[in-house]
Amino acid sequence: MLILASQSASRRAMLDAAGVPHQAMTAGVDEESMKAALRAEGTGARNLADALAELKATKLSRRHPTDLVLGCDSTVVLDDGTMLDKAESREEQRDLLRLIAGKRHSLYSAAVICEGGAAVWRHVDVARLHVRPLSDAFIDAYLDQEWPAVGGCVGGYRIEGPGAQLFAKVEGSQFTILGLPLLPLLDYLRIRGVLPT
Repeated sequence: MLILASQSASRRAMLDAAGVPHQAMTAGVDEESMKAALRAEGTGARNLADALAELKATKLSRRHPTDLVLGCDSTVVLDDGTMLDKAESREEQRDLLRLIAGKRHSLYSAAVICEGGAAVWRHVDVARLHVRPLSDAFIDAYLDQEWPAVGGCVGGYRIEGPGAQLFAKVEGSQFTILGLPLLPLLDYLRIRGVLPT
């Protein structure tokens, strides 16, 4: 069985839509303190997403050693190296949208599968997103429609919904932007016999 170490609605929806049998469980990790420690060590956005995905998968895999456990994480970084966090308030989200307006940022999505408490597969993908210039009026109207739902989204947008209006150009997979490098994962699940070839 595949266990998703996440309660992310978008990740669960992607797996459901692709016909991947799975069970979603909470990993029970202190993600914020681990993220702070890794950042203090100078860990970049790509490796941060990978490490957090592995942490989630490893912890849950120790409790379910005979199952494949999928951990995922996403990070957002501006071209100047500034990493962005999820907003905790509407005001923080407004500030974040003002910060990314008219700029390009990178979104890294990592997936790690653990079995018996050890990583057996991993993939990190990147998408580059070009945010168009945003007026304050647009930002307020967007938040009227999308807050607080986007508070749990890295970058503060759901590209599968009204968040698509934030962008002038997107380079990369929409699956990656939604938080899971789905196609490489499906390849691995076929190799492992979870999905038919």
